Amino acid sequence: MATTRSSAVFRSLREYIEPEPVVVVISGPSGVGKDSVIRRMQELRHSFHFVVTATDREPRPGEVPGVDYLFVTTDEFEHMIDGGDLFEYANVYGQYKGVPRRNAEQALASGTDVVMRLDVQGAATVRREIPDAVTIFLVPPTLEVLDARLRRRPGDTAEQTAQRREAAIEELARAPEFDYVVVNREGELDATIQTIVSIITAAKCATRRRSLADDQGGQPAPVAW
Repeated sequence: MATTRSSAVFRSLREYIEPEPVVVVISGPSGVGKDSVIRRMQELRHSFHFVVTATDREPRPGEVPGVDYLFVTTDEFEHMIDGGDLFEYANVYGQYKGVPRRNAEQALASGTDVVMRLDVQGAATVRREIPDAVTIFLVPPTLEVLDARLRRRPGDTAEQTAQRREAAIEELARAPEFDYVVVNREGELDATIQTIVSIITAAKCATRRRSLADDQGGQPAPVAW
């Protein structure tokens, strides 16, 4: 009897010893450094699958197709929408952005954690589809740093920069919707990433396990802008 009881107790710990993969959403408004965080995590070769966002806009100077974004035509993007091939999508400033579903599902099936880089509206959509996703909200240390980062964005006009700043302030007010808030300080990118990695590790050790078994299929809802 004691042996049976011991075996049952130990089996109940299996989900902690061999935890299921988690979906991690890294979000925040323009200017908080989402792209820099993802790029540095890739450079450090952390064992996550990074879902490359699809977009129908043209590549900016220095952007690598398939690494920074999956660049497609508008017709191709709309075909992805019709086929249910996206976790979520939005039309942002007249340009489509969306998260492809297939590669993420394959990574989860293989036991690999999945990291998605999303804007605030996209994060809200993924939370509805995957309620147990670990959501991390990046914020700048000061408004002055936010302004400086927005001014450094390539290709934006002064009007677009002003629009992004206004939108960023509104989105910063939505920080309480996320599980965690991480400050991305100037010159401390690796410290930001270490905090994110620690959050993911803690999530996989949580006593309320994350179940992804029922998070497959279904059409994503478009995000209104």
